[in-house]
Amino acid sequence: MKQIFDTDRKIRLGIWGLGRGSTFLKAAKALNIEIVAGCDFNENLRNKFKEDCPDAFITDNEDDFLNIPNMDAVLIATFFTSHAKHTIKALEHGLHVMCEVTSFFTPAEGVQVVEAVEKSGKVYNLLENYPFTKENFYLAKLYREGFFGEFQYAEFEYLHDCRILSYCYGNGTPVEPGYYAHDWRSVTDFHYYNTHSLGPLMKITDLRPVSVAAMPMDVSLAGTLPDANWGKPCASIIKMSNGGTMRNLCGSSTGNYHMGKRFWGTLAAAESLENNLKLTVGAYGSGTKIAVNPEWEFLGREADENGHGGGDFWELYYFAREILYGTPAPWDIYSACDVTLAGIMAVKSHYSNGEVIEIPDFRNKETREKYRNDHFRMTCATDPHKIFPENHNPNISSKYNTVMQNLFKKSTVLRTALDGMKIFDFIADDSGKIAVMQNIRQAITELDSFTENLADAELILKNYPDSPAACALKSLISTFSAEFAEGTDALRCRLENKLNECLKK
Repeated sequence: MKQIFDTDRKIRLGIWGLGRGSTFLKAAKALNIEIVAGCDFNENLRNKFKEDCPDAFITDNEDDFLNIPNMDAVLIATFFTSHAKHTIKALEHGLHVMCEVTSFFTPAEGVQVVEAVEKSGKVYNLLENYPFTKENFYLAKLYREGFFGEFQYAEFEYLHDCRILSYCYGNGTPVEPGYYAHDWRSVTDFHYYNTHSLGPLMKITDLRPVSVAAMPMDVSLAGTLPDANWGKPCASIIKMSNGGTMRNLCGSSTGNYHMGKRFWGTLAAAESLENNLKLTVGAYGSGTKIAVNPEWEFLGREADENGHGGGDFWELYYFAREILYGTPAPWDIYSACDVTLAGIMAVKSHYSNGEVIEIPDFRNKETREKYRNDHFRMTCATDPHKIFPENHNPNISSKYNTVMQNLFKKSTVLRTALDGMKIFDFIADDSGKIAVMQNIRQAITELDSFTENLADAELILKNYPDSPAACALKSLISTFSAEFAEGTDALRCRLENKLNECLKK
């Protein structure tokens, strides 16, 4: 990748949290960023980082990490609930900070982070990447040019079924010890993780959210811990600063749209599902719909070579540019507060049965005083570290996360095959039929190992039937248990017969 900035100055960066954090290594090389250190408690992630950055300092001790000589900046990709604490600590060490979403977990933490940034005089950027796709850059350009008129209403979606991440780290290895669920993912209310859907609208329109209402959601997908909103689609209605509104939809569902959007202005509209952008023109409800293919204005190849539709590249680009040249980046501390507080207040609203809650503006020092001691946070009946009773046998319980991970994967294969069999005669094209037949073959191949996983699951259920772990396990098994009612051999015969029938058509 070619050098982007016309300067030899280097930004010496440390990465704190080497799962998500290490995905930025490639983009850093072209942006005058030198990776000098990494920190993570996970030995596997440290070892992988050492392979990728053999000359960097690597440690599991945050104090040793932050005291690396001549380090200029830190990328914080640690656990969600630790972002505020780690941001403040890095700033106090004189480091510029870019922090993964979201910026803090409580309003009081937000006040502390804002004031730490202001006191430090250092650059702070939020690592929210979804506004920086081709589509969203293009929509922002059109909006600035007046193409859409005034923002009226929008529906933005970030639906991502992350249930499996309750039991494994982002690199796919099971959480250790195996009888703990993930510290924050397993129980976090998905409203907190609202930035991938609200963030794009904010940066397209340059508006801020001012209030939010969110009704409680009581139906969860299988395999999530009791009383956890991680396995639910979480919807809120947000009023923006110009008086327009949006429906913000994020969470886990059976139909992912990582970048779904519908956008209405007073002169034109836009909609996109799965990067299929259409504009409705004519300032009229039945106006002409036109499909468009946005292109990067510059640095397109560099953006395309990196993750999240180019967004990861642009996050680092803006951060480096601000440090090198002083040009403000899109996600400063104040807009980071806006998007973070929208999620926090959505949680507060659904706890209040849908009450409309103000989203405070932390640019205003008087407003901050009202929230300085506001420690509101979600409550959850389940402690991720106590999903088994105190006297559990680790020889049995330590297999839990591996069992859950395997059952998630294998049940998906089985359900895909069985559901495809039910609709096979109505599939519209050959590619769909071929995909179903491939799924049936895979399900047949994995049946024996599936049965072994079920035996491990039954041992856990037998010993700890009333535990939160068992509750999640039972719900996951319920999605496919009926298919095993007549035994593994009968299910295999059913799959093989259907495959032969499909091959004859």
